Amino acid sequence: MGQITVFSGPERRRRWSDEERLEILNQAFAPGACVAEVCRRYDISSALIYTWRRKLRDAHAEPEPDDLAAPGFAAAVMIEDVEVARPDLQPAIVIDLARGKRISIFASASPALVASALKALR
Repeated sequence: MGQITVFSGPERRRRWSDEERLEILNQAFAPGACVAEVCRRYDISSALIYTWRRKLRDAHAEPEPDDLAAPGFAAAVMIEDVEVARPDLQPAIVIDLARGKRISIFASASPALVASALKALR
């Protein structure tokens, strides 16, 4: 017959200070470290380590501007160039994005390439 151990009393939750969490995260994600070994050493689950890492990353992330959160319409502007250049050297469509990013689509681009680039912008 097997043995049964009954633990009585309130369950005890461990509290980790911010310094302890940072130390555990540094050990877990150091080059060549194994997260599972650090988890066993401190008797915690790997999910807890990844939760701490996500919360730390979110706390130090740059906030997204509110005006980029909602989709909207973009104004199309046609600019007439005085200088005439070869059509294959100039983009057919130029899309200016937020934060100074720009996408240029040339006339020689295949429809599949243009479609995949536009899908990536969604």
